[in-house]
Amino acid sequence: MQKVTGIGGVFFKASNPRQLMEWYDQHLGLTFTHGFMEFKWVADQDDKTSASTTFAIFKEDASNFEPSEKPFMINFRVADLKGLLSELKEKGVTIIGEVEEYDFGNFGRIMDPEGNKIELWEPK
Repeated sequence: MQKVTGIGGVFFKASNPRQLMEWYDQHLGLTFTHGFMEFKWVADQDDKTSASTTFAIFKEDASNFEPSEKPFMINFRVADLKGLLSELKEKGVTIIGEVEEYDFGNFGRIMDPEGNKIELWEPK
């Protein structure tokens, strides 16, 4: 079974997200819109399928990283979310919550052995 196909996003916490976003804009040219930015790229060279990788900064007290106590979370793109989650569950990996379905894709979440929350995203 195909597992991870790429990085869907990188998210981390900061004491002053807005100020840090401005720093990234000023010094690295990364312009944030609505609290995140996207790196656009082509996912499939044959059919020119467009894709993106999201970069976002959250407030220190953001709850969406829970139950992890770490200040970051990585989002991996996957091809078969439900199949992968089923396989991971069989192998004893901690699954967090249920699959969430949106217009832009489906999400599942797991914990690694070090307590890092990993988000898995199957784009539509």
